[in-house]
Amino acid sequence: MPTAPPKPRPADENLAAALGPEVLRSWLRDMLLIREFEVRTMQAYQNRQIGGFCHVYIGQEAVAVGCTAAVNRNDPIVTAYRDHGHALARGLEPRFAMAEMFGRIGGCAKGKGGSMHFFDVPNHMYGGHGIVGAQTPLGTGLAFATKYEDEVINGGSSSRVTLCFLGDGALNQGAFHEALNLASVLDIPVIFVVENNGYSMGTSITRGTSMGHDITTKAIGYGMESAVIEGMDVMDVYNGMKPMVDACRAASRPAFVEIRTYRFKGHSMSDPRKYRTKDEEAKFEAEDPIDKLADYMMSEHGLSEDEYKSLTKSVRTEVREAVKWAEQSPPPDLDELYTDVYVERWGPYLGTSPPPMMQERSERRP
Repeated sequence: MPTAPPKPRPADENLAAALGPEVLRSWLRDMLLIREFEVRTMQAYQNRQIGGFCHVYIGQEAVAVGCTAAVNRNDPIVTAYRDHGHALARGLEPRFAMAEMFGRIGGCAKGKGGSMHFFDVPNHMYGGHGIVGAQTPLGTGLAFATKYEDEVINGGSSSRVTLCFLGDGALNQGAFHEALNLASVLDIPVIFVVENNGYSMGTSITRGTSMGHDITTKAIGYGMESAVIEGMDVMDVYNGMKPMVDACRAASRPAFVEIRTYRFKGHSMSDPRKYRTKDEEAKFEAEDPIDKLADYMMSEHGLSEDEYKSLTKSVRTEVREAVKWAEQSPPPDLDELYTDVYVERWGPYLGTSPPPMMQERSERRP
């Protein structure tokens, strides 16, 4: 069983509501886009158009959308293998994302990364990592690099914050603790965002993690500020994350956030979910973050049923076109086996989106 119902620390004010209806409408569309993308991903996987491991983000959309809204466009983001939602929320075009899972050259990593290894440098999204907890030291390293660039190379003050997403299953990895320790010792501006969906694959957090009822206690020993945020409401996510991001940026210090959420589907496409009861799933599905924001928009900002249907139709069309585009994109040439293995030069990296840029860079290589 997952942890007890979340008791998040309330935000001082409703920062999300103050952003206005147009911003909230964009959040609603982003969550609808992620949901539709993942539904189509499941269909493509079942049709054997996608191979390997595949982890969908259905149910957790509010986390990615609310967190990315709380940071600046040039703030780095790194995450684990359930990465589709973060990449789309950050701005990766669905066609590049779908092509990556199809193993096509048009993908954001030239079709060589697959579902678990999305990579989108133009949007400052640095993966997608398939090893549990492996992205935590990378997140610390990214934040150290930005701080060094801002302060030492450019001679200014540290101005960027890195979001390092991880699941509750990564809390027991040694790399997690090493990353937190180094971040605290060196005053590195990184926020470790734990998406606590209650389970590490099929193991409840209460069975596998000490202090599973309040994992923010793990931040105390590293001298970090921490918070618990309700993850089934995008406005709550933003309200909790924005003050934390601002404080982290101002002090150039790390922080730790637990966001309590729930995945509506299995750990991966091969997971039958026998460790969860139907009643438990129904309870959390009734807290659908998309429905919550849609209801709020209808009651507070006059969003009509027709407008909501129009939003839904537009994302379905966009994802349908993304699937077609991915199907038409060719596979990588055999020569691609030898690219993107070693660092080839300082500057813009190969293997980034959009695909035309990737191909031009490849042709210009000496």
